[in-house]
Amino acid sequence: MLLYHGSNVPVEEPQLIGQTRGLDFGAGFYLTTREEQARGFSESVMNRRKQGAPTVSVYAYDETAAKQTLDIMIFNEPNAQWLEFVRSNRLKTYAGKQYDVIVGPVANDRVFPTIQALVIGQFSVEAALVALKPYKLFDQYCFATEKALSMLKFRKAIVRRENKW
Repeated sequence: MLLYHGSNVPVEEPQLIGQTRGLDFGAGFYLTTREEQARGFSESVMNRRKQGAPTVSVYAYDETAAKQTLDIMIFNEPNAQWLEFVRSNRLKTYAGKQYDVIVGPVANDRVFPTIQALVIGQFSVEAALVALKPYKLFDQYCFATEKALSMLKFRKAIVRRENKW
């Protein structure tokens, strides 16, 4: 399968970099199966860093081989377990099992207010799940260990030039 990573530069050799902010699945290298989603992330990164160009790096990932050698957590849908995992990672309080790869819905900008209300205690898990029902949440893959990163094979970088992909 192909996975996509959005940034402001090509990323031929993914690295684990310490996170300064709480992310959905904790520290790691984030990808998606949706090129359009990675394009959106690349725009955000470029705007935040004020340099480079929106760039989508494309990787081959052998999911079958990974399942045989990696410890993978998969959230098939936004449920209570997923919300608790996201909340504790965003608060940087997660102290559970460490996984090589975490796969599940992305709490993107459209649903951020709901996730934030959960994180600060304004919503219960049940209320947050009800609020999230109308949204189609796309996927994200968090590669959290060097062992996991070794399963990614860089294929190419797609750079937006003059507002064209």
